[in-house]
Amino acid sequence: MLTPTIGIIVCSQRVPRSGLQITNFVLNSIQKAYPTANLRLIDLATWNLPMYNEPGIPSFITSPDGYTHELTRKWSEEIASHAGFIFVTPQYNWGYPASIKNAIDYLFHEWTGKPAMIVSYGGHGGGKAAQQLLQVLQGLRMQPVEPLVALAFPTKEFTGRAARGEDLVMMEDESIWKDGREQILTAFQVLAQLVARST
Repeated sequence: MLTPTIGIIVCSQRVPRSGLQITNFVLNSIQKAYPTANLRLIDLATWNLPMYNEPGIPSFITSPDGYTHELTRKWSEEIASHAGFIFVTPQYNWGYPASIKNAIDYLFHEWTGKPAMIVSYGGHGGGKAAQQLLQVLQGLRMQPVEPLVALAFPTKEFTGRAARGEDLVMMEDESIWKDGREQILTAFQVLAQLVARST
């Protein structure tokens, strides 16, 4: 039997951005501790979904064929193919980016019932964004897990490099985000258990 896949979503599309680097940090931290974990990167910048433009209401659509646009059908198939998700999101003005809300809003049934983990990041960890995203996932009847992981940028230099999209080589220092790494693994363990029960 194939191991169910867990999609790990880069929620930022900003140019420049640090989101892809931080998502890879999360992915690699999990993969190192759980080598058999079947993780698949989903980069919203690659998908580049337009602002929601489907004429139908997603909760009324139960098959990819019910969508009007080919890109939406492909997005539906992508999300439907995963048994759970890890959302890696920055915080913008006390909220999460429009890019992830837009990507979520294209679909409904493809998300429903699936376990989800949230990792936020920012100058103070992005906790406001995580709390708001949590409410949205609960509204979709997903199964969000705890803890909500918050990765706070450790220094002003780090914050500046992240804002400019520069190489965050300092993430390789295991003293940085030590608690965050532990929280990532704790949350992932719960996520993996829920995924195993759901499939």
